[in-house]
Amino acid sequence: MKDLVSILDGNTFLVTDRRGDIEPSFDFPTGLFSFDTRFLSTWLLTIDGKRLHALSIDDAESYRTRFFLAPGEPTHYLDAKVSVIRSRAIGGSFEEELTVLNHSRDPVEFTLRLDIGSDFADLFEIKNVRQKKGRTTASVNGRELRLTYRRDAFHREAVVSSSEPADIDVSGMTYRIRVDGHGEWTTRLSVATVVYGAHGEDIRATLPYGGSRNVAAIQAEQNELIERAPKLGCDCQPLAGAYRRSLNDLAALRYESIALGVRLLAAGLPWFMTLFGRDSIFTSLQVLPFLPELIPPTIQILGGLQGHRVDDFRDEEPGKILHELRYGEMAGFEEQPHSPYYGSADSTPLFVILLDEYEQWTGDSQLVRLLESQVRAALDWIDTYGDLLGTGYIWYHTRNEETGLPNQCWKDSWDAISFADGRLPGFPRATCELQGYAYDAKMRGARLARTFWNDPAYADRLEREAAELKHRFNRDFWIPEKEYYALALDAEGRQVDALSSNIGHLLWSGIVDESRAGRIAEHLLGPRLFSGWGVRTLADDQGRYNPIGYHVGTVWPFDNSIIAWGLWRYGYREEAGRISDGILAASQFFQGRLPEAFAGYERDLTDYPVQYPTACSPQAWSTGTPLLLLRVMLGLEPQGEHLIIDPAVPEGMGRIELLDIPGRWGMVDALGRSRSPEDGHPDR
Repeated sequence: MKDLVSILDGNTFLVTDRRGDIEPSFDFPTGLFSFDTRFLSTWLLTIDGKRLHALSIDDAESYRTRFFLAPGEPTHYLDAKVSVIRSRAIGGSFEEELTVLNHSRDPVEFTLRLDIGSDFADLFEIKNVRQKKGRTTASVNGRELRLTYRRDAFHREAVVSSSEPADIDVSGMTYRIRVDGHGEWTTRLSVATVVYGAHGEDIRATLPYGGSRNVAAIQAEQNELIERAPKLGCDCQPLAGAYRRSLNDLAALRYESIALGVRLLAAGLPWFMTLFGRDSIFTSLQVLPFLPELIPPTIQILGGLQGHRVDDFRDEEPGKILHELRYGEMAGFEEQPHSPYYGSADSTPLFVILLDEYEQWTGDSQLVRLLESQVRAALDWIDTYGDLLGTGYIWYHTRNEETGLPNQCWKDSWDAISFADGRLPGFPRATCELQGYAYDAKMRGARLARTFWNDPAYADRLEREAAELKHRFNRDFWIPEKEYYALALDAEGRQVDALSSNIGHLLWSGIVDESRAGRIAEHLLGPRLFSGWGVRTLADDQGRYNPIGYHVGTVWPFDNSIIAWGLWRYGYREEAGRISDGILAASQFFQGRLPEAFAGYERDLTDYPVQYPTACSPQAWSTGTPLLLLRVMLGLEPQGEHLIIDPAVPEGMGRIELLDIPGRWGMVDALGRSRSPEDGHPDR
């Protein structure tokens, strides 16, 4: 996305080229999108029939940007007499102000043209062109151009209006303008997106944040969230910049669910601007110590949409937590199973983990009691539908061979799970981190049962099952000759022996035997996995390694934050600090906004981390990464009524102070290297 510019407000977002133009594309989702539908696929500005080129772009804020443009083709010398400023903002709708400036003494006349169109493509149709089954029309009414799409009850519109008179036709607007010497001409354009319901109303209109909002309202809302977060003081500029950018992006990624009426975090721009089970849970874990009030809506919605039947099309099973919820045409007409889709094997144990972690930070026992039946159902799923082969492990194999996901772990691309020599195992598959999540979920479920549900027998059973799982796992997944855990088991119980970053998640879960943790830490920070910027998804000597392969060699910031957390939990403070330092150093090359993934090249090969070409940015769990790394570096961990502070600050990071951390213990402060060694690190 290096050559593209995006702005967003919740799951309404705009992606254009560096001139601010949109051209029809099925290679990448450029355009104006809201709730999984593209409302603008053409938005093209010309002056006297010629395209403009970018002089500069001001895109420091997530919801607005300005393009400074000049007519004509760029050359080694440009003596432009005219320039154009496109100022735009997004807030449920899309607003753009076009200003033409005449820099000469004499008046000039121009024909300014804005080509406008919409294909109303579902996000799933991008890269997978299909014949639309509905009907698209365009009509002119005064100063409005109305673009409409209908397919049975599915009805979407984009209404474009102009503040200045224009010659409007069904494919755009033409302005014939005269600009005096050293004068300017301006028009304001508005694009309203309409998501019609069954009764002819915009179904977002009754939601508190569902309608159009101005820049001042968006800015105030973002500032309010940032003010609630703990205040960071530090000597490390990459950390300070990443922290501030993360808070801004978390505010921007909040959207309001149509049917559910609550604020949720969208998973990532452009592909994943909706609720995801796995992504939403991991992001919640990352941001929990900083903005705990963001967490309950996600937990409650995931619990409320928990699977209750066997539905092969949606990969739904009783007790299973959803993978993805979509609002577009293809989900509505069941051409895709995402209404919602349940094709992930990890979101269910992660749901239990999140609820327990949330209670430990906040003391919100009411939510734990409210969701008791959902947690019990999730734990039952682990032992029933999750254990496809009856071996005591979580396996996955899609029920929907046509449109379901084959890989249902976090590395869900087709080639992500492989043997060391590059061969792909058959299905079902039991990846190692799934077993770690199951172990952690049982241990945490036992705590909830004993402490809040008055069911010690159930707690004892869960702890016994967790201990048996840990023993069995360390026997079946450990590869003695390689001294690391297998990436997965195949259906015959063979070890899928690739060396991958997944073993870091095992440390986080606590399933690793203490005697083996040191060897795992060595692998994670060794030259095969650690690039210098972060831990690669796959070691560089494996058969499918590719430094720019989605899950087979890239570095994922979210992945590294969980690995750092796991290293800290096993006492490997220096190693956790090294990962934190590498990822935060990389963040400064992305203006503080860590992308979904970046290339796995060695750090000494280039002076900067190499971009992954189609990485989502902002991506929720990448946005949450600096926050979790900050937690790791300060060593913040809840323990009963106390907050443990045990720093793992890397050398050279300097002073770190985090003030007004919210939690069950009240508002506390945490200090990193600013505390002298003799002071110690007492419980708070």
